[in-house]
Amino acid sequence: MARKTSPSVLIIEARFYEDIAEELVKGAIEELETYGVQYERIFVPGALEIPLALSLALANGFVGRAGRHRACIALGCVIRGETSHYDVVAKESSAGLHQLAVDHAVPIGNGIMTCETREQAWERAAVDRRNKGGSAAAACLSLMELEHHFSSASRR
Repeated sequence: MARKTSPSVLIIEARFYEDIAEELVKGAIEELETYGVQYERIFVPGALEIPLALSLALANGFVGRAGRHRACIALGCVIRGETSHYDVVAKESSAGLHQLAVDHAVPIGNGIMTCETREQAWERAAVDRRNKGGSAAAACLSLMELEHHFSSASRR
């Protein structure tokens, strides 16, 4: 990321699996701090609540072009259980974030992991392994840079 200063980012964390959430946010924060990006953390019970939390933030001017935060990183984990609830949460949380990103032109790093087992989740969340929290932050920063590129080009 070439820019020296960046707007602040809102991190929305689903805390259903608190230990996994902590590892995801650890990776995201390390990535943001590498580039000197400020952040604020808010918490929701589970992944399904993340899109609504972001929608509320957007509706109240907390996130967006003129908001306190320019972008968002969504972090959470959905692990398959014995019922079809997993499918609903995985599909709807992802679709909700995608729709908000498109409708509001807001950069979102989607770090909601969908896993078969707790072991699989740890492999993906661990900072010293796949570091999906860091990857979500990197995606968010990349989209913020792209947005900056387009807005700068339109002013020429």
